Amino acid sequence: MTAILACLLTVACTPESSRLVSPNQIDGDSIPLPLVDTIADAAHGETLFVARDGGHCVLCHQIVGLDAEFQGDVGPALTGIGARLSPGQLRLRVVDYEQVRPSVLMPSYYRTQDLYQVSNAYEGKPVLSAEDVEDLVAYLSSLKEPDA
Repeated sequence: MTAILACLLTVACTPESSRLVSPNQIDGDSIPLPLVDTIADAAHGETLFVARDGGHCVLCHQIVGLDAEFQGDVGPALTGIGARLSPGQLRLRVVDYEQVRPSVLMPSYYRTQDLYQVSNAYEGKPVLSAEDVEDLVAYLSSLKEPDA
């Protein structure tokens, strides 16, 4: 009986139980429902995108017409991304793009387990809060025009 109890406790304490997003929240290549019940702020999402601390999005991606110097070109251009991907698809890509493309270079911004080379400042906590993820998704979803 002790052995069975020990096995159950071990399973209950696996990394699966400490995930910020559970597998049942993921549907195909998206997280259809918002991570929080608050209203997302696209303006704050744009601020997060261009900030050179926190998400660092602008270091790898570029958006035509965005007022930010030295936009990156390591990741794909995100001009018009809101017309190509749903909010749920964008949400999963920000949360943990490795769920869509294993071994991708883009970091997981809302994951705390199975990470490598994590700065001490981020150890055990996500880079972005759930609210920040939703704000970023709102901003990216607003980018509907391919040239603006």
